[in-house]
Amino acid sequence: MESSLLDTAAAAVSLCPTAAGRRRAGSAASFLSCSCSSRDCRVSASYSHSINRVLSGVRSAARKKLFRADPADLLGVANWSETTGTGHQQQHWWTALEHNFVLESTDDEYGGVVVDADRLPTDKDAFARSLAASLSYWKSVGKKGVWLKLPVDRAEFVPLAVKEGFKYHHAEESYLMMTYWIPDEPNMLPANASHQVGVGGFVINDQMEVLVVQEKYRGSSLDGVWKLPTGFILASEEIYTGASREVKEETGVDTEFIDVVAFRHAHNVAFQKSDLFFICMLRPVSSEIKIDETEIQAAKWMPLEEFVKQPFIQEDHMFQKIMDICIQRLRKCYCGLTPHHVVSKFDDRTSTLYYNVAKPEDVNCSAA
Repeated sequence: MESSLLDTAAAAVSLCPTAAGRRRAGSAASFLSCSCSSRDCRVSASYSHSINRVLSGVRSAARKKLFRADPADLLGVANWSETTGTGHQQQHWWTALEHNFVLESTDDEYGGVVVDADRLPTDKDAFARSLAASLSYWKSVGKKGVWLKLPVDRAEFVPLAVKEGFKYHHAEESYLMMTYWIPDEPNMLPANASHQVGVGGFVINDQMEVLVVQEKYRGSSLDGVWKLPTGFILASEEIYTGASREVKEETGVDTEFIDVVAFRHAHNVAFQKSDLFFICMLRPVSSEIKIDETEIQAAKWMPLEEFVKQPFIQEDHMFQKIMDICIQRLRKCYCGLTPHHVVSKFDDRTSTLYYNVAKPEDVNCSAA
């Protein structure tokens, strides 16, 4: 059944020389009716009206075999449909073809399309032809941005997309995302993520000892320095859970998040990304240290006074200020930001809003 449908569709797409000549003359009726005596060369007007029904019954996997057709035939039909008017028969012919040569995709909310990465052709030539045909179609219907996600096992498609004008957007371990902006106007597609997010955990126990580490891989400026446990937030991870996770991974100590006491914003850091670094105050709920030997050289509980007096902190204005803030927070002379789950009408999703809910207990506190 699948083969017969494909044969029928292929016969409908084929044009005899006489019909081709009439097509160039601009006659839709001539295009849809061949005067050749050969049975294989006859395409009647009534037959053309059944093409949609025939092609709609072809399964997606079988339709992809049509990508092997001569691209000149496909683009010729498309161009003819666009340049000779908008008659019913011409539109009908275009509609019959568009769903069988255009890459599977869904519309995004900004007038563009997102190509279905799971339904890409497996053959390079088929992909090249279908991509060219898809761009022609998307342009004709007024689409704007195109998002093309190419999995690792389709890496050979990357040069073909570049040749068509696609640009790199971002890459992950399993795929490369590419984009194409169609209108002749400023590109409105959102750029790749511009920031990385880090956290540092200020963990202090009832004996006024701070949990500190020495990293195994560090710059020479950090030789001998004891610092706070730090790390990067994972995808879809909250700041407060990320801070506790990093402390646990590096030192083995379990903690309870209290609040965000400060954050730093720096630019052109790793890979020219901007960096947001959140200082979080945490309460320890265990005390035994068990370091992650792959990245931590040593860890210990250090008296707060000794930690603050390290030359590295005393000579660095930013770290000195961070310590001042943390000490003020311990004295309850400073309020940090605590997480609260809220739902916004903007996207109808739950997110985390950080803000303080209390005033310092002692308004006469002074900086340490």
